Amino acid sequence: MDLKELAKRGRLPYYIESDGRPVGETPCHVRNVCYLLEPLDVWFAADPMVFVAGALVLHYEKGRRDRYMSPDVFVVRGVPKETKRRNYLVWEEGRAPEMVIELTSELTRDEDQIDKRRIYQDILRVQEYFLFDPLRDYLVPPLQGLRLASGGYRPIRRVKGRLPSKVLGLHLEADGDLLRLYDPATKRRLLIPPEVRAACLKAQEAVKDIKADIKRLRREREELRRESQQLQRQREDLCREGDELRRRLPPTS
Repeated sequence: MDLKELAKRGRLPYYIESDGRPVGETPCHVRNVCYLLEPLDVWFAADPMVFVAGALVLHYEKGRRDRYMSPDVFVVRGVPKETKRRNYLVWEEGRAPEMVIELTSELTRDEDQIDKRRIYQDILRVQEYFLFDPLRDYLVPPLQGLRLASGGYRPIRRVKGRLPSKVLGLHLEADGDLLRLYDPATKRRLLIPPEVRAACLKAQEAVKDIKADIKRLRREREELRRESQQLQRQREDLCREGDELRRRLPPTS
């Protein structure tokens, strides 16, 4: 019984949902994938028709279970922001990825630079393909980008040391062993998870300080109110004493 028949009988999915490989080759590679996915999710949060994924099995030829790959990070515009996909079937979605990032290394260099490049360029027609070598195993410079032009990939020109992505509307920048996303409009990097947590903690501390200031101001206001009432009573006492003194004075002739 072949795979298709087993799939029809519900014994297994015909198109695989996991290639059995880890999300990243090293903790550094895994960290880069996570630190790219979260900022991209936030960046495209308002657009329901942008799908961002990482290490998701992507099948690119209908009927061929062996025609698949798992890009480290990819972005597709024009498809629903569905998070329950178990895999990505290009012919069902109607669109291939427009941008792919691979976290490469010496072990995956041939796959990333030859096999995947050919598929991205000639079959899927991925508009932009970025390679980042966080451990500096072989790529010089460690961040490189390609864009489709005249039927093939051409190197993306750097802008102030960064690689602009037309698909994302962002620039990609190597920062040590991390690949960062930079917004040229605000001239700031998108926050990565540790920075988001730090910003949240800072905001929480600021809220605590504001609440403490409010309590202090309320106490000071209450003290001023009591002092004002005391002064008012003293004024009233002085007025009564003045009236009493004036009554005791002999009348003038």
